[in-house]
Order: sequence, then structure tokens, then C-alpha cells
Amino acid sequence: MPQTILVVDDETRLRTMLRVYLEQEGYRVVEAGHGREALYVARYEKPDLIILDLMMPEMGGYEFMRVFSREASTPVIMLTAKVEDTDKILGLELGADDYVTKPFNVRELLARVHAVLRRLQKAQAEPDILRVADVTLDRSACTVKVAERFVDLTPSEFGLLAALMASPGRVFSRLDLLDLVSGDAYEGYERTIDVHVRNLRTKIEPDPRRPKYVETVYGMGYRFAPERPPGPTDDKPLE
Repeated sequence: MPQTILVVDDETRLRTMLRVYLEQEGYRVVEAGHGREALYVARYEKPDLIILDLMMPEMGGYEFMRVFSREASTPVIMLTAKVEDTDKILGLELGADDYVTKPFNVRELLARVHAVLRRLQKAQAEPDILRVADVTLDRSACTVKVAERFVDLTPSEFGLLAALMASPGRVFSRLDLLDLVSGDAYEGYERTIDVHVRNLRTKIEPDPRRPKYVETVYGMGYRFAPERPPGPTDDKPLE
């Protein structure tokens, strides 16, 4: 069966355009004109991916993500007319996997859709359970357990942790991780990985300021190093 994509935008012309392009790519498309309607459609249709405008009447994209993220871990690509980094970071912190700034190139958006869905398909073909130190990640159940505590992760955080845990000790650059998590590395979007890492640390680390699991390798990237205590460079930001 074709994968289902929910397009949420208050601009009818934009929704129609995206429907045409997505259906040409073989996807099944459902629509909503605002966040409140999107909640109803998403609960009924259970889409594989949501393309979500942020600025809408009745219920905007941010509020939709706050509500829907409690119910499902469906990947979200944001459409935003805002160019401020703080707006993009807020969306990522609420659980979005990626963002495209309006006006956008439709081919770029399609590439991002393909990338997110490829990543989900790839995860299904990899080992179901990863165990490193006292962290257990179960792909089939989409669960993560740290010691005896279960933690809730967004799809991007889950994919990021799975990539790191699959090769403990290996240093991944931002572009490496963006390629593994999103399927393609796009220039200018590497900093989204920093946001996902920060959110991930908040959820799994005993002390996010001195990470025990997801370490920073100064000037190079990140690694999962379960047995090593944080080194002197781990608290420094990437340059």
C-alpha cells in the first residue's frame, strides 16, 4: 500500500500543489487546513509523515505538535515562513524532524520527504534491539530504556541515538549524522543535529551538562562512548 502523507496548511492552493506532486511520486495524500482539523485527520488516517505549516488559524503548527506528540511519533517536516533560528529550533525541540522555509523549491521538499521515509524503512531492516552499557533501544517497539527508566524520544532523536549506538566509540560529524538520520546531507542544516543532540541528552543523560553517553568530540562531532567518563573537551560546543 502507498505511504500516506498528511499536508497541513491553510493555503488551499499550496495544499493542492503539494498533493499533485506527492501523488505523482506515488504517495497517498490527505489534507487539513489548520491544526485542529489536522488532529482529527491524523488520528483517523494515521499518516506515515506530516508536512506541517506553522502559522495557521484556529490551531497553529507549534500547538499541533505539542498535542499530537503525546499521541504518536509520526515524523514531521515543518513549513515555515519565519527565518529566525529560534523559530526553527522551537519546532525541532517540539519534535519536528526537519524544516523547509517558504518560499521553497518543491523538489527539495520532495527530497526531504523521501529521505525521512527512507530512514524509517531502513530502521525496520536493521537489528531490532541495540544494547550498549545500560541503554537499550528497541527498534520494533520504538522504545528506549536507560537503566530501568523508559524515555520518550521523537523520531529524529530515536534515529540519532540508534545511529550512535550502532557504532559505539565512532566519531560522527554533523553531516554524517544528518545523512544517517535524514537520508541526505543538506548544506546549512547541520546545526539541526546540535538541537537534536541537546534534546536527546536532556532525556537520557543523568547530567546533560556532563554527558555520559553522547559525547562531544571537540571540532569533530559526536560519539556514543558508554564506558568512558566524559573527557575535558566534552562540555565544549562544536565550532
